[in-house]
Amino acid sequence: MGEQELVKRILEGDEKAFRLFVDIHKVMVVNTCYAFLHNREEAEDIAQDVFIQAFESLKSFRFDCKLSSWLYRMAVNRAINSCKSFHKRRIKLKLDEAEQHFDFPSEELPVQEKMEAQERRELLHRAIDSLPENQRKAIILNKYEDLSYKEVADIMNISLGAVESLIFRAKTNLEKKLKPIIGRNKMISQK
Repeated sequence: MGEQELVKRILEGDEKAFRLFVDIHKVMVVNTCYAFLHNREEAEDIAQDVFIQAFESLKSFRFDCKLSSWLYRMAVNRAINSCKSFHKRRIKLKLDEAEQHFDFPSEELPVQEKMEAQERRELLHRAIDSLPENQRKAIILNKYEDLSYKEVADIMNISLGAVESLIFRAKTNLEKKLKPIIGRNKMISQK
């Protein structure tokens, strides 16, 4: 069933169609919220709010973008609003995802190296949290949610060039902030 048919059936009151819509998009919505909130329970709560909002707003969906992009945008906005409403100025990334991009020691290493790994994780989180909001959104959606620049542009409702610029600036800022960490990590691995 295509997107238009699914939306049509939902708008006609077909509960099975709405359940299918939720089943298709639930993992994506929860993971997107989790990437910003870093709390599984809160992400699941916000995801429920996103689906309620989607249901209530579906009649205004115009098919000028993919349904998933429209839903991503709602999830991102809801997650960010949740952070702000709880006075959380910092957006958290999934630790497991972040660790894949850095050479952290394994669990079998000595206590000192585990402590250093924890310190690097915290510095990484702080560096990402300190990025301007639009840079954070763009880098999280592109690098951690694995979305194309075009998809990020649709979700953020900005041009493709703006996404390219935001991601470039985010990478540049992270490189500057993480240079001491990366340098120290190279020194450790060379020993």
